[in-house]
Amino acid sequence: MRLLAPRAPLSASQVTLAPPGPAEVLIRVEACGVCRTDLHLLEGELPDTHCPITPGHEIVGVVRERGAEVTRFAVGQRVGVPWLAWTCGACRYCRAGLENLCPQARFTGYTRDGGYAEEVLADARYCLALPAGPPAASLAPLLCAGLIGYRAYRKAGDGVNLGLYGFGAAAHLLTQVACADGRRVFAFTREGDRSGQAFARELGAVWAGASSEPPPLELDAAILFAPVGALVPAALAAVRPGGQVVCAGIHMSDVPAFPYRLLWGERSVASVANLTRADGEAFISVATRLQLSATVERFALGDANTALERLRSGAIQGAAVLEMSGG
Repeated sequence: MRLLAPRAPLSASQVTLAPPGPAEVLIRVEACGVCRTDLHLLEGELPDTHCPITPGHEIVGVVRERGAEVTRFAVGQRVGVPWLAWTCGACRYCRAGLENLCPQARFTGYTRDGGYAEEVLADARYCLALPAGPPAASLAPLLCAGLIGYRAYRKAGDGVNLGLYGFGAAAHLLTQVACADGRRVFAFTREGDRSGQAFARELGAVWAGASSEPPPLELDAAILFAPVGALVPAALAAVRPGGQVVCAGIHMSDVPAFPYRLLWGERSVASVANLTRADGEAFISVATRLQLSATVERFALGDANTALERLRSGAIQGAAVLEMSGG
């Protein structure tokens, strides 16, 4: 399912893939998560988008062929393909262990073709080993919603009271991690989203309400998954002095002006950009240990536009996932 022009629906297309390069693997896709970043891509909100492009960066699949230099994965092994597709390895950021900031980085489903497809080529050095047992659809959301959420979670510090703004794919996974760590989760949803609030409480949140409501206790930190800039001052108002507000999305509407008193008291605002391979390995280990359960709504590959529209409207509880025929 390809994006042939900006702001157009995805179109079913036949594409012939080249044989895998020396460091690449050819993967038969079992499932691919549908991420809000895919919506930003379709809506022209990401810079330097080139069409045609195949979206999708939460890919679970099985290695069919491998290049001559690939030794990490065997043919038949299950792997995951995340957002980060390639980095230069030589810039100041790569040398400092911050490959997520590499200015030449390439990204799955954005600057190289992704997983809304039956097969995909990927650089084996940036793939992740995945367990063979769980259903592919339950693993797919781990590869972005989980990974980016986990990077944001670690950046938010060790405070007990954690606010999550926007209770979708990332937040529903991160709630389980935070509760396992003994933290109290406060979930913020769209106004009137009673089912989403109930879902958050079922997963362990101690409180759930609308993003416009103040939480019953001061927050030590807040993570913003909703791409709404107006939530930044709202979250600052909810965190204690010294608290952190972490913006976890690749795109967000403009942050409005707000009084300095909301930032004062050594509160801070930070963003999370992309992920590193070390993030991926750390989070997959945590997810396996905790047996994280992703709530998913499944769609056929040809129904990708329907899945995206349901995500856009806020109708998905948990995560949307495309399943490939024969996967």
